[in-house]
Amino acid sequence: MPTDVSIEEHKVTDRESGPYTVTAGPDGALWYTQVHSGRIGRLTLDGEHTEYPLAADCGPMVITSGLDGALWFTENRAHRIGRVTTAGVVAEYALPTPACGPFGITQGPDGALWFTETAADRIGRITPDGQVTEYDLPVRGAFPSAITAGGDGALWFTLNQADAIGRIDTDGAVRIHPLPTEGAAPVGITSGPDDALWFVEIGAGQIGRITTHGDVTEFPLPDRAARPHALTTDAEGTVWFTEWGANRIGSLTPTNGTITEHDLPTPASEPHGITLGPDRSLWAALETGALARITPSPTGYGDVVRK
Repeated sequence: MPTDVSIEEHKVTDRESGPYTVTAGPDGALWYTQVHSGRIGRLTLDGEHTEYPLAADCGPMVITSGLDGALWFTENRAHRIGRVTTAGVVAEYALPTPACGPFGITQGPDGALWFTETAADRIGRITPDGQVTEYDLPVRGAFPSAITAGGDGALWFTLNQADAIGRIDTDGAVRIHPLPTEGAAPVGITSGPDDALWFVEIGAGQIGRITTHGDVTEFPLPDRAARPHALTTDAEGTVWFTEWGANRIGSLTPTNGTITEHDLPTPASEPHGITLGPDRSLWAALETGALARITPSPTGYGDVVRK
């Protein structure tokens, strides 16, 4: 795995709009949320930029691709699940529980989208036609955050305030796995090619790995105050993550636990979500108004570009 990268910043909006998470769409473009301005953005690989407005105060947070060919996202402050087609047609679905604060969302193995309800201690499920089911968690005040589909056919999620990782079967059965580190405060989680789940501990400055049997390994970052926020894996199995508090992108090689960190070119750019793009580069959402493209380089540091 090369340790050097080329970084390009693509300006898409301003600090007041706040790009928060980003995902690769089925159309070969990058789709991202703008948490402060209530918009969904789309950026093609050749630089074409489009925005789709929502209610200004709805707080779109996490966005993911669905099996129906559309993009699905959470509206944290409006307590809704949104859907936007690649043609820009938006639909929104109110949730049964008032003020539930949906945050993470992912495509499930059963054809439905699964999401977390941070303020209600519930996991939700929504079918492509908008039918919602909610499942209570056995812990209170746990703040369920990110969620991802595991290789075992279940959904895995972080419990930020409970210092735990949760698992829910598609029939609603829940299992909780406490983490070894007090104050870990896990946020982002993703499924790795090693059939394990990888997550970040924003409170402890660590990257974590949990097997589908519940065995946990933690990898401390060189800077424990870096505030890792989100993560993804590339085709080689390398784990890439954002360091929100340190203005960096990090990578972890699972075979030996080597951690490499890369400074972003713009100071205090507040990196949040990160995804593997259709071009096999990593793309990160910078809350100050840009998407960063991170491409591993065989030799040299590579170029740092602002666009």
